Amino acid sequence: IHGVTFASIELTEESETVSSGAVQIGNAIVEKTVVDTILQARDRGLYSCITDCGAGGFSSAVGEMGAEIGAEVELSNAPLKYHGLTYTEIWISEAQERMVIAVPPENIDETLALFAAEDVEATVLGRYTDDRTLRLKYKGSVVCELDMEFLHEGTPRNLRKAVWAEPKLAEPEIAPKKNYGDDLKKILSSWNVCSKEWVIRQYDHEVQGGSIVKPLVGVANDGPGDASVTAPVAGSDRGLILSNGMNPCYGDIDPYWMAASAIDEALRNVIAVGGSLERVALLDNFSWGNPEVPERLGALVRAARACHDYSLHYGTPFISGKDSLYNEYESGGRTIVIPHSLLISAIAVMPDVKKALTMDFKNEGNLIYVVGMTRDEMGGSHYYRIRGEVGANVPKLYDDSKTIMDKLAHAIERGRVASCHDCSEGGLAVAVAEMAFAGGLGALVDLGKAPVDFEAGRADKVLFSESNTRFICEVAADDAAEFEMLLKGVPVALVGEVVPDGRVVIEYGGAKVVNEKIAVLKEAWQAPLRW
Repeated sequence: IHGVTFASIELTEESETVSSGAVQIGNAIVEKTVVDTILQARDRGLYSCITDCGAGGFSSAVGEMGAEIGAEVELSNAPLKYHGLTYTEIWISEAQERMVIAVPPENIDETLALFAAEDVEATVLGRYTDDRTLRLKYKGSVVCELDMEFLHEGTPRNLRKAVWAEPKLAEPEIAPKKNYGDDLKKILSSWNVCSKEWVIRQYDHEVQGGSIVKPLVGVANDGPGDASVTAPVAGSDRGLILSNGMNPCYGDIDPYWMAASAIDEALRNVIAVGGSLERVALLDNFSWGNPEVPERLGALVRAARACHDYSLHYGTPFISGKDSLYNEYESGGRTIVIPHSLLISAIAVMPDVKKALTMDFKNEGNLIYVVGMTRDEMGGSHYYRIRGEVGANVPKLYDDSKTIMDKLAHAIERGRVASCHDCSEGGLAVAVAEMAFAGGLGALVDLGKAPVDFEAGRADKVLFSESNTRFICEVAADDAAEFEMLLKGVPVALVGEVVPDGRVVIEYGGAKVVNEKIAVLKEAWQAPLRW
């Protein structure tokens, strides 16, 4: 009960006790059978409308489906997981694994027989009417009667004040160094970057053998994959790509660019595994503080505006999402507030999963390219974070971002890329290191050749800038000419090659600024959460 409202109330010392019933207990096996049977009913054309029971349970599902016509519900017909629920609890329960479908009367018997054959509970809960009234009954007695227009339009809209002011931040003064190997290892060991294998291994990503690109990839199946690729229909080469993008650190500088960067990252990950922007949809998941505080709401408005702007820029619609607000509480006389956080998930259709790509280096002698422009955008970076700094120059998006993704997707589709990895937390240096230890091969790279838009001289900016829309690509020597031709017109540079000696050597300005064994880098990445 009240799971969705619990997600949007301020937490207090009593929350653990008062709101303990808000957590819905899921059952994955039941959900699978419900979904499969619903798909059978869909294919037979047995229902004309469908929605899930999420926030608000029946109240939202039935109330929204019947908004334009009306509905009459007999709540005592609902199968109960627990005995003794009141009709109010039945109406608003957010129990999982439930769908509401609108079935024409002539299809009722066939529909119920189908669900019974698959051992899935299905019940006639009520009927839709033509009087634009919501009428609830319990054991024959009317317990609610509301006009649909009043239900949906009767509550006045709240008018809230939203304020956002650009924070007064500056770039920190950091003395240049001759060697950045220790910095690279610290970033690889940071919580946002290090291996999450201990979580991933607890879940089965091999169900029904449809996994094409798994969460972990490489020679030992323990490198950080960019996205998952699944072939859900046996015998078909069509697949689905699922990816994510998120970096709350940027929100400390500007929530607009935090949201834009999350969209770009989710889409970069789609491209990196062999997808394209042709058929992509997005989902948003906001976790925020109290929106009644003008500054919190102002930050939320800026993030939402970025979602609007870059959904249009990339041609990728938002099809769903979720928000959790009021994530703050009082402790010791001060307010603890969650960072402005936005997770963007992307789902893409992949026409041919045989063309899927992974991020691990494949063969010694292959060439290494940087695709995309590196800028002086260190604000919110992990390089600053390991020093306790924030910075001011947050990564932004530029007009050529979609063009870069489209051209690279075409090159991958033509088979001219052996491996690809997007550059996100930790920048170019982290991406090269991850590709190397995932593939069990070394890399010799000269980042002085990487495309940059600032005056050369600082190795750390090129190593660790987290500028958006950038990729590291491994290309066979025989494919290099065509690869460069396909990427013509966007920032791209040959910066090195894959080597067999098991070291990552990064040069800049004629000096070796990183010279580390891949085993040492991998250990730095795996050790923090090896539980």
